[in-house]
Amino acid sequence: MRTSLKVTFAALSLIAAGTLAACSSSSSKDSKSQTPIVVATDGATKPFTYSDSQGNVTGYDIEVARAVFKKLPQYKVKFQVTDFSGITPGIDAGRYQMGANDFGWQKERAEKYNFSYPLSKSNNAVLVKSGTYKTLGDLAGKSTIGNPASNYTKSILDWNKANPDKKINVSYSSDSTSVNTRFTQVESGKIDFMLYDKISLKSAIKDQGFENLKIQDIDMNTGDPEHDGYEYFLFAKDEAGQKLQKAVNKELAKLQADGTLAKISKKYLGGDFVPKAELFK
Repeated sequence: MRTSLKVTFAALSLIAAGTLAACSSSSSKDSKSQTPIVVATDGATKPFTYSDSQGNVTGYDIEVARAVFKKLPQYKVKFQVTDFSGITPGIDAGRYQMGANDFGWQKERAEKYNFSYPLSKSNNAVLVKSGTYKTLGDLAGKSTIGNPASNYTKSILDWNKANPDKKINVSYSSDSTSVNTRFTQVESGKIDFMLYDKISLKSAIKDQGFENLKIQDIDMNTGDPEHDGYEYFLFAKDEAGQKLQKAVNKELAKLQADGTLAKISKKYLGGDFVPKAELFK
């Protein structure tokens, strides 16, 4: 009986060991078959990307990316926080395979990178202490500070180039200049306005309590209604980037259709800012 039990236990042990080895081998094999993906973000563009109270990166773009890659087990994803101005050079160098940072569309950027389906739609707006502004022309002679890598700064520079007699005074901020700092600069009168997307401005006022400042929609007159106000994920413009873009877009369309994007948008953006279904084709 003891011998029989020993043999049985030994057999069971061997089977268990074999099963564990098989699981380990399978897990290792699955891990090796995954393609590593690094998603770059600055973690400082709330509510699209930011660090929570535990220091974990989150936000609308980040949680949408997580929802997408949850459906794409062939990829092993890592989120990398870096300076905003370093995201596109990192994609160029192959350090990052995707950018998730409230990226707007611009012609020069589209020549170098692939874009996902649009993730959200916001209005262009200005943050001001006083005055009424409806167009960039109304801001002639006014001052602001902007990140040189930002679409908004480029729009001002393009305006100045096309309208030398109605220039807007713009100086440059570093990547480390927070949205909160720029709000304080408007409040103190150091600058006259801040040009940004309305979703982010409303989120910052809610979080920081700058209730004496006003948000006004502004007509950028970009002549590009197809892309104006939309934000996207960014990919390299090579074979691997195109493959990743296609896989991500396929899942984005499903998440739009089943209401997942709307759910994430309501949680992080304060409302349903998801583009219409026809833009996910």
